[in-house]
Formats: sequence, C-alpha cells, structure tokens
Amino acid sequence: MAMEITQFLLAAQSADAKVRTEAETNLRQFQEQNLPVFLLSLSVELANDDKPVESRRLAGIVLKNSVDAKEAVRKEQLVQQWMAIDISVKSQIKDLLLRTIGSSVPEARHTSAQVIAKIASIEIPRKKWPELIRSLLDNMTQQDRPAALKQATLETLGYVCEEISHEDLVQDEVNAVLTAVVQGMNLAEHGPEVRLAATRALYNALDFAQTNFDNEMERNYIMKVVCDTAISKEVEIRQAAFECLVAIASAYYEVLEPYMQTLFELTSNAVKGDEETVALQAIEFWSSICDEEIELQEFESPESGDSGPPHSRFVEKALSSLVPLLLETLLKQEEDQDQDDTIWNISMAGGTCLGLVARTVGDAIVPLVMPFVESNILKPDWRCREAATYAFGSILEGPTIEKLSPLVQSGLGFLLTAMKDGNNHVKDTTAWTLSRIFELLHSPASGFSVISPENIKQVVGVLLESIKDAPNVAEKVCGAIYYLVQGYEDGGQSSSVLSPFLTDIISCLIATTDRTDGNDSKLRSSAYETLNEVVRCSNIAETSAIIAQLLTVIMNKLGQTVEIQIVSSDDREKQGDLQASLCGVLQVIIQKLSSTDETKPIILQAADQIMILFLKVFGCRSSTVHEEAMLAIGALAYATGPQFEKYMPEFYKYLEMGLQNFGEYQVCAITVGVVGDICRALDDKILPYCDGIMGHLLKDLASSELHRSVKPPIFSCFGDIGLAIGEHFEKYVPYALPMMQGAAEICAQLETADEEMMDYGNQLRRSIFEAYSGILQGFKGVKPDVMVPYAQHLLKFIELVSKDRQRDESVTRAAVAVMGDLADALGSNIKLLLKDCAFYGDFLGECLQSDDEQLKETAGWTQGMIGRVMVL
Repeated sequence: MAMEITQFLLAAQSADAKVRTEAETNLRQFQEQNLPVFLLSLSVELANDDKPVESRRLAGIVLKNSVDAKEAVRKEQLVQQWMAIDISVKSQIKDLLLRTIGSSVPEARHTSAQVIAKIASIEIPRKKWPELIRSLLDNMTQQDRPAALKQATLETLGYVCEEISHEDLVQDEVNAVLTAVVQGMNLAEHGPEVRLAATRALYNALDFAQTNFDNEMERNYIMKVVCDTAISKEVEIRQAAFECLVAIASAYYEVLEPYMQTLFELTSNAVKGDEETVALQAIEFWSSICDEEIELQEFESPESGDSGPPHSRFVEKALSSLVPLLLETLLKQEEDQDQDDTIWNISMAGGTCLGLVARTVGDAIVPLVMPFVESNILKPDWRCREAATYAFGSILEGPTIEKLSPLVQSGLGFLLTAMKDGNNHVKDTTAWTLSRIFELLHSPASGFSVISPENIKQVVGVLLESIKDAPNVAEKVCGAIYYLVQGYEDGGQSSSVLSPFLTDIISCLIATTDRTDGNDSKLRSSAYETLNEVVRCSNIAETSAIIAQLLTVIMNKLGQTVEIQIVSSDDREKQGDLQASLCGVLQVIIQKLSSTDETKPIILQAADQIMILFLKVFGCRSSTVHEEAMLAIGALAYATGPQFEKYMPEFYKYLEMGLQNFGEYQVCAITVGVVGDICRALDDKILPYCDGIMGHLLKDLASSELHRSVKPPIFSCFGDIGLAIGEHFEKYVPYALPMMQGAAEICAQLETADEEMMDYGNQLRRSIFEAYSGILQGFKGVKPDVMVPYAQHLLKFIELVSKDRQRDESVTRAAVAVMGDLADALGSNIKLLLKDCAFYGDFLGECLQSDDEQLKETAGWTQGMIGRVMVL
C-alpha cells in the first residue's frame, strides 16, 4: 500500500467527488491497519523531491494532523498513539523530516518545519529527542549550507519554540538557539529570506530569553540587532522586528529604560512615515507599554502595599510627544471603516492607544487632547470632525470625574447636535462617544451623572431619532441607550426619571429589531440586547404594566417564528437566531416580573402559554435556540415553583436531549444548570425523573468526549438533587460519591502553574463541596448514617484545600460551609474524626479574620456546629 500512497493522495484532491471519497477511504484504511507504516509512507512522500507538489502537500497536512489536534482529548489520544510507535520507525520519520527542510521545494520545507515542531512538542518535554536542537543548530553554524536550508531551519526553530515551554530546554541550548537566531538576523551575512525567518523565530524564542535579558551585555546585543532590523529596507522584516519589540515591551518592561530614547525615535518614525503594517506594530508597542504600566499602578495601589516591580513611567515621560503623534493618526481614516467593524487601521489603533494612555496617566492627558478636539470639531472636512470626536471619546476613562465633568457637561449638547451631522462616519463616532459618556460618567447611585431631569428629554429624543439612521449608526445608538438605562440599575428613586420614556424606548427598539436594511444581524442582536437591559434596569414598581405589555408582544413574535417557511439552511439559521433573541428577552421579562410579589401573578397567569411556546421552539431543533430556550425555562421553573411539575412530562425528553448533547457542550452545561433550577422549584416532586437524570449525569461525567467545563456544574447538580429528594438519594450514593472522591483526587494533581487549569481546579473543588453540602443536608435528620463512610475522605480533601494559598475565595466559602454541614448532618457520628483533625481550628480562625462578611458569618456558624458535636 505504501507504493500507492502517491495515487491516493492525488485522488483525495480530485474534483470528482466519487474518486475523492474512494481515495479518502483508502487512506483511512491504511491508517487504521498499520499506523506506523502509514506515517512513515507520508514522511517518505514529503521528503521525495521527485514526487508531485500536490501529493507532498497533503502528505504533510495528514502527517501533522496525525500527531496534533485542537481538541484536548483528541490531542492526548494522538500523543499516546505516537508514543506507542516503535522507536526505530519514529527515528526514520524524524530523520526524513529533518532531511526535508533542505528540500528545493519551499512548500515542502515549510510543511516539514511545522510537523517537526508538533513532534517536538510531544517528545522534547519527555526528553525524547535531545539531538533535534543540535542538528538544527548544525545547519546554521556550518558555512557551506545553502540559504534555503538556513531559512527553513530558522522557521523550524521558531515553530519549536512556539510549541514547547522554556523549561524544556537547558540554558546552554537556549543560548545556542538565541545565538543562531540573532546571527541569522545579521544584514551582512544573510539575504532577506533568512533574516525574515530569523526575526520571526526570535519572536517565538523571546520567552526563553529571561536569563539573557538579565545579562546587560547580552541584552544590549539583542536589542541592538532588533533595533537595526526594525529599519531594514524590506517591509516584512521591519514588521517582524517591531512585533519582537511589542513582545519585549510586555515580557521585559523592567529593563527597557536605557533603550527608550531609541525606541521612541524608531516607533515615532514608523508611525509617521512607514507602511501601515509596520506603523500598526509601532503603535502596538506603546499600547503594550501602557498595559504594563496600568498593571503596575494596580500593584502600587494602597491596598496592595508598595512592593511591586519598578514602574519607570515611560508613558508619562513621553507624553508631550506621544499624544500629538497619536492624535495625528486619528486623521488617517479609511472611507468605509464605519461600515466594517473588522477593519483595523492606523486611526483605530491610534485611538485605542490614546485610550490606554488616558488610563495610564489620567488627568495629565486632558490638556494635551482638548486643543486638538476644539480646533478640529467644527472644520468642514469630515475627517477632522470625526478625529476630534474620536479623540474626546477615547480619553473618557482614566482622568478623574472632576477633570472631565465640566468638559462633558458643556460638550454633551454639542454631541447631541452632531448626531445630525451630514457625514455617516461622524455620526457613528459621535454615537460611540455618547455611549462611552453614559457608561463612564452616568452613575446616579454614586452621586454623579451627566444626565439630569432637565436634559433627559433631549437625550432620549435625539437617541430615538438617531436609532432610525443607517444601520452602523443605529447599532452604536443601541449601545448608548444600553448604558443610559444601565446607569439607573441601582439608582433607587433616580430611576423614576427614565420611566416616562420607557414605552417610546421599547417601541423604537422593537421597530429596530424588525429592520431589514442591515446586511447582517448585528443591529438586530444589539437592539435585543439593549431591550433586555431596558427591562432589567427598569423601575418595576412604575413600569410593570409596560413590561406586561411587552411580554405579550414578545410571545406573539416568538409564536410567529414557528410558522416561518423553512426552505434552506439559511432560513433555518435565521429562524434560530431570531428565536434565540426572543427567548433571551422572555427570560429577562420572566426574571423581572417574578422578582416582586405584586408582579409575579402576571408570569403565573401566562406560564402555560409561555411553556407551550418554548416546547414549539424545541420542536424546531436548533442548538442556539435550544440554549436560549433552556435558559428561559430555568427562569420559568424558578418563577413558577411547584407548579412547574405539570410541564415535566412534555419537557423531559428535551431535558434528556440537552444532557446528551456532547457536541455542543454549552447546551449540555446549561441543561445541567436547568436541572438544578427544576430541583429547587419542585423539591421531591422531581423524584419520578431522577433515575433518568442521574443516569445521564453519571454517563456525562464518565465520558472522555464531553468538554471538561461541564463537569463542575454536574457535581453541583448532584447537590441540588440530593437536597431536593433527601433520603431517596441513597440509591445513587454508591455511584455518585466515588465519582466525587475521584474528582477530589484529580484536584490534588492539577497543574497550578497554568492559570486556566487553576481556574478549572477552583471550579471543580467548589462544585465538589457544593455536591457534598446538598447531599448532607438532604440526609440530615433522616438517614445521616449513609454519609458516615465518606466523612474521612471529605475532611482530608478540605484539609488539602485549606493548605492551598492560591485557592479562590468562593472555594474557601464552600469548604467552610461543607464542614459545617458535615457536623450538622452527622453529629456525634464524626466526633472522633474531628478530634483527629488538627487543621480545622487554624482554618476557621483564618476565615474568622477575613474581610469577607459572608465568609466570616459561615465560619462562625461552622464553628458553632463543630462545637456542638464536640460536647455531645
């Protein structure tokens, strides 16, 4: 079969679907029958310069996909498969790949560089391919090696550095890699292809260079080479060098002081006169410096003491030159940038950076920007008016309210008038600026707002007129209304100011959702999002009648979506999106109206009709809707309480479908959450459905296919079920508790250096504690003995968590609470166990000293429960 692989690979790219399918089947059979020979055949194909480019390209892609995948579970399977292959076959494959980076065909070199890096990511951390770095470096140090080989070698080194951790190489190897890469950037010795590959490789190798950047001589050398490369005559090389400088700004901020004069000149020249791709990176350099300094200022805040790393205040020092440089970029707009949110150009980058500068230096930016605003805001050229407005909107976060207040108070009327400007760009940016003002300077609850009873009528009037404008302007106006209403969320009586305008606001938003002139659904989803916020933040005592009316309108609209004629997949998608938005609004309305005893009857009266609609929506079978309708049903269950029981026979099959939906794991996670809502609503009336639900949940936990993020909610759900059905949970204990204990063991082994893993570990630990709490409370007073065999393991787990200094506050609360539940539910049964536990006294003592009132209260309760057990 190895002889025929060229034919298979060519046929798999045939225009004839029948030929293509047959070839794909043959390749798959070959792979399944003899994976080692299959991979070896692919690497032989890729290495052979006499073979067609097309078959070599696909050979490389299939080879790469045989050792790597995006999805974590699949990737782990591929890693295990590779590790199981005989070492002599793997050596042949690796030798062929290393030979291929010397191929005369650029595409083959590029593909083999990628595959080498993927194999390196498996083998180097396991200390399995020690000769790789050495053989790549040999290609660089031997004088007679062709430029194409050096270029491919540098590309490979770059990819390898991207794939592995800096801890996987010893310092001597790091030094040798950096030397080879930095020398590869040398203008005198190498052509542009090699220098570009070297500069890109340096970008990926910078994480490895900590020790080298700590050494002044080596640092000076690296910085000199990067700065020299940033003025190369080739645009791509300049861009790659500036990308390195951006990365250096983030990784090595604290050693940049000696180079900042040079770096300012380089970035300034690039912003003023270089190609846009280079200028964008030069602006990004300053954005990165801002990010670092904003973070350092958080370190310096009084709460955290003053022990943070050095803060060099580069932005403050460069301010008088940097701000004018950035303001000039605002005038370089593109004609159609208002129509396309994905555009990223020099004026957008300059405005974003200006916003970061404002956050870094605060009040000091205002006198540098306002003259630009004032001199451009009335000019006949639209670019000047738009730039002035963008500059003003960009500096609203950072400076103090005292500094901004007079400017915004006097400028608000002007901006409202500018919503009638003759130019679309200007209106677009003005609406964005208004939304920023309402987001940042409109907080009645804190005692400051640019909106007053005197100007609210004009503000709302302008917004509701402008929402009828072009789709891009209307979308920004939705944002402005969103933040306008959000400001009143905790405003108490001040929210009454908005109530008289609510009917008009809701009518205009609904009219906006019906518009057909937006070429994408962005405007519609913005209008629905804003409508949700209007409902959420409204003053329920004054607006319940309006929201009840809206409930009827939205239910009618949802009913109409079920009748839509579906001809194409496009129709199906549109129907799904619309249903998702409408279910989202219903969820918010249900939550709002059921939040007070006076308005709850409105929901209880409409509940049957609402549920019928949701079931019809489920019948349309669209995953996005499934998600939104599920969430809305959770809200309905919470609102209707025990009455929800009558919907269960019809709804249960959809609940099961959600729990089995591994592919769309968010749907599965939401469904698990809804099971919790239903448990709280029905208590033991959920019992008839528990065998099925627990069966699915246990299957979900055991599955390697299901995304790990769904597993913590499942444990929390065990707690909800245990609490709801009490002693009836006993039959699930032999299955659920070992799962919980196994997960607790996994928590102890999770990688704490990885932030994502740490977050996951916190979620998992909290959910295990929540599961125990619910189950213990369920058994309390009826069958506490069932849980006695599991008490020791739980106490050990709590002890382990109590010793972790990095634990999350919510984990601490859950650990303390479950300890109290354990003592409360099991009483004298665990007296001896607690006597042997020395840790809990210190742990509770630490919690009682906390600033978190809720934690203090829980710890006090737990202390009381344990005290009661000890005197029994």
